[in-house]
Amino acid sequence: MTDRVIAVGGHESDGAAALAGVLGPEVTRVGGGRELVREVRSARAAGERVCVVPMTLGRDPSLVADAARTLLALDAGERAGTLLAEPFGTTAHLVGWLRTLANRVPDDRALLVTAPSGDPFSDADLFRTARLVGQYGRHRVVEVALLGGAPDLAEGVWRCRALGAPGAVVLPAAWAVPEPAGVAHAEYGGPLLSASAAAGVLASRVRQARERYERSGDDGVDRALAADHDHGHAHSHGPDDHGHGHSHGHGHAHSHGPDDHGHGHSHGHGHAHSHAHGHGHSHGHGHGHGHGHSHSHGADDGHGHGPDGGGDHHRALSPAPRTAGESPAEHQGSAPDLVPSHRSPR
Repeated sequence: MTDRVIAVGGHESDGAAALAGVLGPEVTRVGGGRELVREVRSARAAGERVCVVPMTLGRDPSLVADAARTLLALDAGERAGTLLAEPFGTTAHLVGWLRTLANRVPDDRALLVTAPSGDPFSDADLFRTARLVGQYGRHRVVEVALLGGAPDLAEGVWRCRALGAPGAVVLPAAWAVPEPAGVAHAEYGGPLLSASAAAGVLASRVRQARERYERSGDDGVDRALAADHDHGHAHSHGPDDHGHGHSHGHGHAHSHGPDDHGHGHSHGHGHAHSHAHGHGHSHGHGHGHGHGHSHSHGADDGHGHGPDGGGDHHRALSPAPRTAGESPAEHQGSAPDLVPSHRSPR
């Protein structure tokens, strides 16, 4: 039985349109939703197995969850031969690939990390990605440009020059980043991945999905449903709230209850704040995982205790080890495990 590979694109690839020059004709490219359902049903009717690969580079977790929800619309027979693979890349991969491009840029040029604008959290994550690309690098100036957002490409170049760089090299942090034609003092440093490297990573995702299914019967859908769980704000302000505010990923959790005992949990890169208002003895225990910050403020007494005795935690930047059987293309740029994730960085 043959496999049909379906690549699903979001804002990073202009709805999969930008994948045309990257993926070969043997890969079906869709923008999700009804288009995805139609292609899966067509393949299953022809007796083909299907593997769906969300083509995010780590900045569009909603693409993964939406693909899973779409596949739930299939009937049992169609679901039986359909797998949902892990996303094409994570932010850790993206940082590594961008660092590889940066190594080719002259030292005196600025790096302009560029991608199409998404939601506010995706856009904010691009600034974080740019900061990690520049960390320990040779380039003094690293800025961000958002296509369709602010700062746009022209303003990004202006910022680079205002900081003393003679020009900027555009590093594409998405599939849909055109060459900066007509923008003075800007040149293109891409593409992010060659067609052969992209094909290698895609083949690895499909192989991993197939092996997981054969090993445990897991089609990948249930796990992917929670992919965007940590993408947004979480607030708790109930009158009976006992101060358990949870923020997963990029959000902020606040707990303001009259009986607040200040247990704020921050997972990933959020900030957890617990404020105890009242009299008596109030304890705030903030737990930060990854690069998050936990703060606790009690009316009379507040103690913030992280896993290592403090509220700020910093992880060393180190290359992730390669696991046996992985494609070298997956580790182009030695992508470090910089981003806490429920998914493997491989």
